[in-house]
Amino acid sequence: MHGMVLKAIRTPLVLMDMPELRPARGEVRLRVEACAVCRTDLHVVDGDLPTPKLPLIPGHEIVGIVDAVGDEVMGLSIGDRVGVPWLGHTCGHCRYCLSGHENLCDAPLFTGYTRDGGYATHVVADSAYVFRLDGFSDPVATAPLMCAGLIGWRSLVAAGDGETVGLYGFGAAAHIIMQVCRWQGRRVFAFTRPSDETAQNFARSLGADWAGGSDQMPPELLAAAIIFAPVGALIPAALRAVRKGGRVVCGGIHMSDIPSFPYRILWEERQIVSVANLTRRDATEFLEIAPRAGVKSKTIQYPLNAANEALADLREGYLEGAAVLIP
Repeated sequence: MHGMVLKAIRTPLVLMDMPELRPARGEVRLRVEACAVCRTDLHVVDGDLPTPKLPLIPGHEIVGIVDAVGDEVMGLSIGDRVGVPWLGHTCGHCRYCLSGHENLCDAPLFTGYTRDGGYATHVVADSAYVFRLDGFSDPVATAPLMCAGLIGWRSLVAAGDGETVGLYGFGAAAHIIMQVCRWQGRRVFAFTRPSDETAQNFARSLGADWAGGSDQMPPELLAAAIIFAPVGALIPAALRAVRKGGRVVCGGIHMSDIPSFPYRILWEERQIVSVANLTRRDATEFLEIAPRAGVKSKTIQYPLNAANEALADLREGYLEGAAVLIP
């Protein structure tokens, strides 16, 4: 097998030949069909997230075919197509795991961060944290659902059931979850980098009721806003855009510092909440909803050895949709 390896923070990934992986007890090995490139991968490579496993194969939006099964694996067989998300393992016995909040586990493992991920021809995963993808016939289009879709879904649930939703940062997650919003009958307001007419036109093409720069106010106050861009200054902007009792959801794992803002834009029971990781229940819910909602992810394909180029294009905001690596 071979994979793209991060040897040190803030250095390019290196294509390396590696020994054949063998699944341990409770694990499966996948032949990777596609692995989407997530902004969290950038945060790992750029050192925004502390203490990754090094050397490391990044990537946590994985679709592949099971080609080896370890002992005591139940419900998965060689030849099954499955997805592997960010949450790779939890302890199962801390207060969070026992109370249904495994996304907050005290001793988790994360795919492509504290265990090797999918920028490779093969990956080993804990079988309890992979998801069957019966009926998902296109691995490239499905790969972004494994994080952009799942975190987008968790963020939307956290936003509540208001009829108007603002999406700040119109990338992979926003373009997927907007399709769910439209299917639910909500109106969507898309906020992009100022003057980014390409992204605004992309949002309109998917049914946005309004699209404009993040420095603009929407034409009406919103029930909720979800911030996918890792920009702390968007929190005060979003607070100004939501109505009384509105909620601002921060959907990213990392964000720049939040500037001070006047209490009056938080007052009247507006809320700021964060979303951390995901639960297996989120995946079960979203993977059942996505086909019903007709979700179609827009992708830009890169060969595996062009992972550095894909990361650079994401960093510079050149992507419309999601980058996907093809081994």
